[in-house]
Amino acid sequence: MNGVLRTVNRIVLGLLGLVLVLGGGSVLAVGLGVKPPSWWIHDGKDDVLLSVADRNRWRDDGWWWPTVIAVLGVLVLLALWWLVAQLRRRRLAEVLVDTGDGEGALLRGRALEGVLAGGAEALDGVERAGVRLTGRRSTPQARVALTLQPHAAPGEALHLLSEDALAQARDSAGLAELPAEVRLRAVKHRAERVS
Repeated sequence: MNGVLRTVNRIVLGLLGLVLVLGGGSVLAVGLGVKPPSWWIHDGKDDVLLSVADRNRWRDDGWWWPTVIAVLGVLVLLALWWLVAQLRRRRLAEVLVDTGDGEGALLRGRALEGVLAGGAEALDGVERAGVRLTGRRSTPQARVALTLQPHAAPGEALHLLSEDALAQARDSAGLAELPAEVRLRAVKHRAERVS
């Protein structure tokens, strides 16, 4: 799902960038004296997007300008929300490890994710594992996605994950707890013939 969102983000950004570059480039070209096609909205150096006549035409309708301002305000808020969502860190960069001397040490979040994923993939019945750490560096949380082999029992795989991989990661990092959200799915396979 994360890959799909990343692809949609790139496509939307690419299209928006293309529209802005083409629009700005065309306005610049017309301003420098290039003759635009007859259907183009910007005719010459002194042309404006909304003429005085266009602006006055809607003046008598009391709903028009408040609606335009409200729509533009909503678009600005959506753009700001999108920007904040892009800048927000979703993945935990480092985990604070209790060393027992009161100082503590920092462990890279990706290193702990790799160890957790490797431990989960070593479990019986697990085809692939993906791990992402979230939360705060002193109280991390794990999001684990397990792809199970056809013969695996989900309950047993979940039990082994919590007793082995998660417990080992929690103990080695000196964490009091390591809550985890686990998503299970089975690997796609053909139906076996029974004779």
